[in-house]
Amino acid sequence: MAHYNCLIVDDEVELTTMTAEYFEMFGISCFVANDRDACLAFMADNTCDVVLLDVNLKDQSGFELCKKIREDSDVPILFISARQSDDDVLIALNIGGDDYVKKPYSLSVLLAKVKVILRRTSGEHTETNAPAQAEDDFIDTSTMSVNIDGKHIQLKAREFALIKYLYEHKNTIVSKNDIFEAVWGDSFFSDGTLNVHIRRLREKIEEDPNNPKYIKTIWGTGYMLEI
Repeated sequence: MAHYNCLIVDDEVELTTMTAEYFEMFGISCFVANDRDACLAFMADNTCDVVLLDVNLKDQSGFELCKKIREDSDVPILFISARQSDDDVLIALNIGGDDYVKKPYSLSVLLAKVKVILRRTSGEHTETNAPAQAEDDFIDTSTMSVNIDGKHIQLKAREFALIKYLYEHKNTIVSKNDIFEAVWGDSFFSDGTLNVHIRRLREKIEEDPNNPKYIKTIWGTGYMLEI
């Protein structure tokens, strides 16, 4: 089984080749798959740190492929697409995508986004190998989980990074920009990205996500975790 930093799934052969060559100049190993079957064949026998996934794969759907990947893997998925509508962005985030980059993209910006993900996943691997550490009854960094009302709730990596940051500043208003920098590591993410992740988190930890008890929206500013 081989390991690559980045799996690029796109049917534009020239573009994917150029992107892979550019990434590898900066030490990021890449594997290119030009359709759904090649992607799934790769993932059956290999591992990667991040997937760059096009929405349109000839007569196939990147959205459907994302759903398929999510059945077995929590690998970060960054959509890349010429489709520009907000609806497409929201679909991508709601089905498990971590971000959405519109074509034509800047190779340097795309590289920066991938580097942020690689730094985060590298930190998670280190933390996973560390001794078990429960910060208190609410949050447990060793299992990326929270305990609420006697329930043990397992979170995905980005969800846990988000709740952990809010917890570190509990009962304090934190701005969206501060959250972007702390959880995503840069300023390339949109309000829509954050809103979708907040909603996912509320659906997991709140009894009534539409009337949250813990994660409060502070309109025009950001969010606050009330504990």
